[in-house]
Amino acid sequence: MGSLPTEQYSPLSNHFSLLQEVVEGSSIENSLLRSYKRSFNGFAAKLTDIERQKLASRKEVVSVFPSKTYHLHTTRSWDFIGLAGTVERNAAAESDVIVGFIDTGIWPESESFNDEGFGPPPNKWKGECKGGKNFTCNNKIIGARYYSTSNESKTARDDIGHGSHTASTAAGNKVKDVSFYGIAHGTARGGVPSARIAAYKACYPNGCEEASLLAAFDDAIADGVDIISISLGPDLPNADFSHDAVAIGAFHAMEKGILTSQSAGNSGPAEATVGSIAPWILSVAASSTDRQIIDKVVLGNRKTLAGIGINGFSLNGTTFPLVDGKNVAVSDCSDSSFCSVGCLNSTLVKGKIILCDKPQGDDGASSAGAVGSILKNEPFQDDASIFLLPASSLSVDRHDIVASYINSTKEPRATILKSEAVKDRNAPKIASFSSRGPNIFAPEILKPDMTAPGTEILAAYSPIVSPTSSDEDKRRVKYSILSGTSMACPHASGVAAYVKTFHPNWSAAAIKSAIMTTASPMNATKILAAELAYGSGQINPTKATHPGLVYDASKEDYIKLLCGLGYDEKDLRLISGDNSTCPKVSTKTLARNLNYPSMTAMVKPSKSFNVTFHRTVTNVGFANSTYKATTFTKSKVKIVVEPEVLSFKSLYEKKSFVVSVTGGQRVLPTDYSMAPSSLVWSDGTHSVRSPVFVFALLT
Repeated sequence: MGSLPTEQYSPLSNHFSLLQEVVEGSSIENSLLRSYKRSFNGFAAKLTDIERQKLASRKEVVSVFPSKTYHLHTTRSWDFIGLAGTVERNAAAESDVIVGFIDTGIWPESESFNDEGFGPPPNKWKGECKGGKNFTCNNKIIGARYYSTSNESKTARDDIGHGSHTASTAAGNKVKDVSFYGIAHGTARGGVPSARIAAYKACYPNGCEEASLLAAFDDAIADGVDIISISLGPDLPNADFSHDAVAIGAFHAMEKGILTSQSAGNSGPAEATVGSIAPWILSVAASSTDRQIIDKVVLGNRKTLAGIGINGFSLNGTTFPLVDGKNVAVSDCSDSSFCSVGCLNSTLVKGKIILCDKPQGDDGASSAGAVGSILKNEPFQDDASIFLLPASSLSVDRHDIVASYINSTKEPRATILKSEAVKDRNAPKIASFSSRGPNIFAPEILKPDMTAPGTEILAAYSPIVSPTSSDEDKRRVKYSILSGTSMACPHASGVAAYVKTFHPNWSAAAIKSAIMTTASPMNATKILAAELAYGSGQINPTKATHPGLVYDASKEDYIKLLCGLGYDEKDLRLISGDNSTCPKVSTKTLARNLNYPSMTAMVKPSKSFNVTFHRTVTNVGFANSTYKATTFTKSKVKIVVEPEVLSFKSLYEKKSFVVSVTGGQRVLPTDYSMAPSSLVWSDGTHSVRSPVFVFALLT
């Protein structure tokens, strides 16, 4: 997107003029979809291939790229990560912080968004309430907009539930005595309950169009939000930043001091699946809390098997006949073991509990008249789902026990108990669905950046949609339990807003650095891809307000990075929105030398290596302070930090250092072999931790 000229200039008129030059035989008004004119200069239009080529060839056009569709990455959690209701808060500053949510809209009547006790919006707010018919903002939800096409609802009201859930997770009010049918009962609240909310509805049942996402960024930046939370992303990682609407919008936000927090994606545990890859974005993985929701299957022989599932139904302990899906098929279907819709003989299924081989979904069992279903977990599945019927998802070995019981018993019976919450002493663990690195476009920028709670999160919901999103499900709830990096992202957004209340003048990069360098190290045991899964570690809100040192970065630093990654002038300006050019230097800036809070290098397998990282830290702790470097590694590498001591005489003083990592050819013998280490700067009060991560990959 281009920048807005400072002289008298009408972007909309200019956009119409450009289209008049290239559009053939149709109305210009029908071609122009969106005009971005508040925070950056650009537009979205319907064009033929020939028209697109004509437009791209014009010298005043920075770039033309196709609009893609992005998808959503779908209580106890704040206490678990240390942000209890009693922690130190700057109440007046928190009330002035505005968090913008680009999502599915919001349900303004929810108790989580009640404005009782709130004063008028802060003076810096420049936005409006354009929520559509019967939508009213208040002093909590101070702004709302929607970006619909002709086939979508003309309202910012949330008819999916996702946007209300994310907004209340980050900034919802304290609401007592909430639960999902008695499950996870307690008090729901956001990380910054006194903060204001601006809702930008860019997502609908079919997804989130890039044209709408850019329009939402354009408005959010101009409206005056402090943090942008965006729990969505592409199905597959983008090949570069210049064709990523979120990366472009977030770059413009960063220029204005606004940090964008984005969900990493739900394509784990496979490697190289992380969809949030831009270094100016805080990319958030999902981890568990110490509350796990389970339900239990009790067989007729009184054997009890624990599974995972959010079952709000009660069968009152009554046992029902139990059948195996593979034995109750209609004649022309071979998928009955998976309980697929249309494959089950309703005469043989009605009034019974059915055993299915699939991991999720009980719509086939429901449509055939079953009273419950027992499903089979995928090997890495660790989050509970909500079902249409009483249901439990069992591990493979427990599922086999049920199958064996059916085969060995003349009249097998079972019941499924209502879900309960149990203590998980192994938390936090990375969720299996959470997308992993490496960053496919810039492998030496470690992504995700960190992790936050994202499994089984109870938060506000839309009361006009069922908790399963199925038309068969007639239940309606005000609060629901969801899992996904979509749920982790608003935890990070809430922490970013919390840090902002203590440091209102910090840059987006400084806030991001504070969150990353104070994150708690994770236990790498049994975690696939370890640092590629959790980045710097588990978010620690209270420590993030006092990081000691920060790794700051400016627009110019990111421009140098883009140049080092090989961007030409045209694509560079598509992201920057101005006349940025690459510096006239003989050597390019390596991605590993961006002033990033983590340090990552990619080398070739079975080769000796010697890599260096150049960094600069800014003192935000005590004016007179001395930090000493300590390194930790379980790998056979040698790490040298030069200098090993940094002494500061004043606040905001900067000091530079170099980290060198060397290893022999046996250290990283194969693709995706890894040498994880860390560097900690400490003055005795603050511990400033950075992952130092070297991995091997053939390129």
